Amino acid sequence: MLPIESPRQRRKEARPAELLAAALEMFVEKGFAATRLDDVAKRAGVSKGTLYLYFDSKDALFKAVIQEGIVPVLQQGAGMVERHTGSSADLLRDLIAAWWQLIGNTHLGGVPKLMISEAGNFPEIATYYYENVILRGRDLMRRTLQRGIDQGEFRALNIEQAIDVIFAPVLMMAIWRHSLGACGCGQHDPESYFATHLDMMLCGIAHPSATVQPDGMHS
Repeated sequence: MLPIESPRQRRKEARPAELLAAALEMFVEKGFAATRLDDVAKRAGVSKGTLYLYFDSKDALFKAVIQEGIVPVLQQGAGMVERHTGSSADLLRDLIAAWWQLIGNTHLGGVPKLMISEAGNFPEIATYYYENVILRGRDLMRRTLQRGIDQGEFRALNIEQAIDVIFAPVLMMAIWRHSLGACGCGQHDPESYFATHLDMMLCGIAHPSATVQPDGMHS
């Protein structure tokens, strides 16, 4: 007979995930500085002592949110780049769509706004975010753009600057949704927004010999 786990045992195993979910919500709602470990524990439905069994500081809790929430998405993106056999335009579109679906359109989409507002006051977590998120994300974009250039699909570009220009509107959508958008100001439809962005961007980076279709695809 298989051993029967009590609800108490099952909840103990689930606690790290519950704590991270509660921490993410608090960080996005209140910011890093205003988030208190007591509040995170309360929202997760555990004692502060239980929280300390898993995370010894707020910094450790934030880093775990990044490692468990955002880093796996970037790892998935790396796999997409490695396995992709179609056009680089399709790959670029897929990477942006995956980022929005798994990060931008979730509570994780509030983390970029948090970093912009509080990085100066918490340089250690800013550096951690930069090294574990931004650099990895830039590498995915860099490899995709270089792939398109090498295959004659994209024109010659200053790749580092192009990364900033291509991703800035995507990041802005997430920031807007967690700032003015949360107040009901200037609502945007993500689907049409990204369709417009991708169309303009892909036309702009297309090699002169490439034919750009209305949907932003190359032929």
